[in-house]
Amino acid sequence: MADRILFVIPAYNEEQNIRKPIDDIRTNFEEADIIVVNDCSEDRTVRVLKALKIDYLDLPVNLGYSGAVQAGIKYAKRNEYDYVIQFDGDGQHLAIEARKLYDKIKETGANIVIGSRFLEKTEYKHPFFRKIGTRFFVFIIKFATRRTITDPTSGMQILDRKTISRYAQPGQYPEFPDANLIAKMILDGYKVEEVSCKMMERTDGVSMHAGILKPMRYMIKNVYSLLLIGVSSIFRRRQKK
Repeated sequence: MADRILFVIPAYNEEQNIRKPIDDIRTNFEEADIIVVNDCSEDRTVRVLKALKIDYLDLPVNLGYSGAVQAGIKYAKRNEYDYVIQFDGDGQHLAIEARKLYDKIKETGANIVIGSRFLEKTEYKHPFFRKIGTRFFVFIIKFATRRTITDPTSGMQILDRKTISRYAQPGQYPEFPDANLIAKMILDGYKVEEVSCKMMERTDGVSMHAGILKPMRYMIKNVYSLLLIGVSSIFRRRQKK
């Protein structure tokens, strides 16, 4: 029996971009289903989705990126999908690259496979301050888990049934599900792998990390969470001795 695969695409004011990833998936990963989670868009995103005849969830309140993705994951659990592929609605992710994640998870039996922009050299241009932040996250994860994850902030991931079930639970999918979540999953015994993926730059719209205050809040929350995970890992090691 063929695997049931669901692309979960969060969307907030993506009327200029959302058609591209949907057409891409329909062309290059045609056996997969798609659910777009409209996070109270104020533009014509819903009108575009209706024109494309795509399934979507229309959230009654704005939940932000994390809440929108978790809504899609809960939908996947309720409908008994085997795999969820997290996919951005701004055109940065490519379906042909997402297929690499699926091939990797089938090959390795991993619970989570991350699409990495940095496992191998690609043309992706990482802004300077985000590059520094990513390197810091890589360091903390390695300290806490003794694993090197090259792209802990990548939004393109594939999740198996076990991970879908966990992420669908209350309190198991944080506001910023990046390095902190990956570190916690590794420490909790989940198998996490990476595969090199090409990603594009956003061409239209505004990133969720745009501005000054949003990136600062993101960094502070992630650093705080990672430091707690790091301290927790020290206690775990001492208890095992």
